[in-house]
Parts: sequence; structure tokens; C-alpha cells
Amino acid sequence: MEKELRLGVIGACGRGSLSDWAHKPENGVQVVAGADPYQLQRDGFVKRHQEKFNHTPNVYADYREMLEKEHLDGVFITCPDFMHEEVACYCLEHKTPVYLEKPIAISVEGADRILRTAKENRTRLMLGHNMRYMNFTRKMREIIQSGMIGEVKAIWCRHFVSYGGDAYFRDWHADTKNSCSLLLQKGAHDIDIIHWLAGAVTTRVNGIGSLSVYDKVPRRPLGDEHLYKDKLDITSFWSNDHWPAENLKDFYPTVDNEDLNMVNLQLANGVQACYLQCHFTPDGWRNYTVIGTKGRIENFGDDGAGTKIQVWTRRQDGFHPEGDVVYNMPPPGEGHGGADPVIIQNYVDMLRGNEVPTSTPQGARYAVAAGVLGAKSIRNGGMPFDIPALPEEIENYDFSLNQ
Repeated sequence: MEKELRLGVIGACGRGSLSDWAHKPENGVQVVAGADPYQLQRDGFVKRHQEKFNHTPNVYADYREMLEKEHLDGVFITCPDFMHEEVACYCLEHKTPVYLEKPIAISVEGADRILRTAKENRTRLMLGHNMRYMNFTRKMREIIQSGMIGEVKAIWCRHFVSYGGDAYFRDWHADTKNSCSLLLQKGAHDIDIIHWLAGAVTTRVNGIGSLSVYDKVPRRPLGDEHLYKDKLDITSFWSNDHWPAENLKDFYPTVDNEDLNMVNLQLANGVQACYLQCHFTPDGWRNYTVIGTKGRIENFGDDGAGTKIQVWTRRQDGFHPEGDVVYNMPPPGEGHGGADPVIIQNYVDMLRGNEVPTSTPQGARYAVAAGVLGAKSIRNGGMPFDIPALPEEIENYDFSLNQ
């Protein structure tokens, strides 16, 4: 008989809804409580559980009170990025296993502190890099590891963020003191996948970028920093009718984050990579190109319908839009193309000691380090920076165990 698990959520709405995938009383897992400083968010959390599960969880304004009273077996941390370090370290110090949404933190020092705290307190830690659980990235990695394209030498990622203005410049993300750079909130996903596909992490980074469109968009007045999307008509926040990008309005009072980022990555095993991110494109998806000594692989579409992966394995001079081998991905499931329920089950299995997660805290730390120092390079004229390595005892530590 497997242990009954009592779980909690810190940051009860928004991304906190991914915890719903864990609530399966029939399998001995219940989300029993949520913490959020805003009454509106707490009410939304309770309403969602009542409507979906006929269940009323306990709610708290202070996550520390929730940990003290609920005696949880694990907690989902889905609060804003700038709170990750404080909240994760508190939970780990109090021996509560953590599922931490990406990015792990908004500084290298903050990420390293979280890893040290987990190790010192021998408490399980998992990171929410759900792109490692998407069908298309798993298939790309499988193809690469099969040897079909030979030894990987280069990886390019283009990230088109059509919804960037709506999602990241209307709230706290727009202010670098809260997010550092969108190379973290968005880029940490892709940098982690680049590392995962290449089998190595970044050791040196440089980049260029700019705030090229959204510095000219009208903003809300000072004092409206904490205006939540659900206090307004949603069409005023997020709509495909918001085009062109320069016609948007009601942005966060402080906008100093780049809306265009391009970084070059030198990986430890010699692979060279680049990541390009734009927040004012008309389309929204990611395109990875992986070039090996015997071929090239590329995805078209990511977590949506019609996604395919094409592989070119023979020389053909000129433009050939159809690969030598084409893999059509299955229809996407719910929750980021079906990735959310899989990663959440991975966390539950980790808590029960049944599985080692595909997503790792070390990987999350190196993704953030590349993003932080990539942003620093952008803001310092493209100067290259070296990525500090983790201490060996942290690098080789298994965060899936209560050791």
C-alpha cells in the first residue's frame, strides 16, 4: 500500500493550477491546501477545486502558516520568479519536498543557494522544466541518441513569442528587478532543452538584444503594479486582436526588459549553440535545428496539432523542404501539449521513491546561469562571460532522494 500524500500549493492560481493534475484521491494523492497573499487568488483556488473535484481545500495568506499547520508531504511553488529563492529555501529548511516552477531563481547565487539548502537539509527537490516531457523534444532527443545525424556540433533555437506583450509586459515580468531577463522566464526552457539535446551545459555566453518595441507602448500609472489579469476584462489583456504589437496598451508601469534577445552559447563538449527570442512576432512557437556530422534535424510546431520533426541525412544541393525522414507527432494532450500531467506524475512518483525525474535541479541552475550571464552580456556591449561550474558535491548530488 503506497503512502497517502498530502500536497500544498504556494501561488494558488495562474500556474498554480498545474497542481490539479496531482489531485487524485483514488490514487492516494490530495492537494489539501493553498497559500496566496491575495484574497482573489485564494477564492479562485477554492472555486476551482470545488467545481473540478467537489473538494474544498484549506487556504492561507501566509505559506509559512500553511506549512506549520498542514504537515505536508510536498509542495508546489508557483509564485512569481522573484519569490522562488525565499520560498523554496524556507520549505526545504522545514523538510518539505519541493516542486519548483522554472526558472529556479532570478540569479545564479539564488539558484545555488536553493541547491545547497536542499542538500544540507536532505530534502527532495524537483524543477518544473516541463519541456523535457513534451513529445517533440523527447522524440528529437531519441533521434539524436540513435546516431542518425552523427555527432552533434551545433544547435540553433528560434523562439517566436506572439503573446509576449500580453504575457510578459503587462505584469511584474517587465521589470528587470523582478525577472532579471526574459532569457530566464522564457529562455530557461529553451536553454535547458539545448543542453539536454547536446548532452552538455554552457560554459561561456555572449549576446546582443534590445528593448525595441515595447518601450514605446502606453503604460499603466504607478500604483497599478499589482493589477491582476482577472480583475479586468481578459480581452484587454490577451487577445489575437492585439496586433500589431506597437498598438498594445496598459503595460506595467516599469518596462526595462528586452523584448529582443540573441545569445551565443559555447557548451562544455564543444557544441556551439544560439538562442534567439522575439516578443513581438505574429506567430508563437519554437523551432530547434540540430546539426550533426551525418545530418540535420528540425521541428515544425512544438506542443500544438500538426507538429512534425524532419531529418535530412543525405546531401541534396538546393532547397528541399521535405526531410528524408519525417516523424508526425501524435495529437497534443492537455496542459502544454500533454507535458504537465506527465511531469506532475513524475513528482508524485519521486515523492514515493519510485522514480528519478527527467528534469534536474542542476540542469535548471545551468539554464538560469546562461540566461543571467547572457543578459549581463547584452547589457555590457556583448562582452562574453564564463559560466561558473557547480561544486562537484552539488553537481553529482541526487536531489530525488531524502538522503
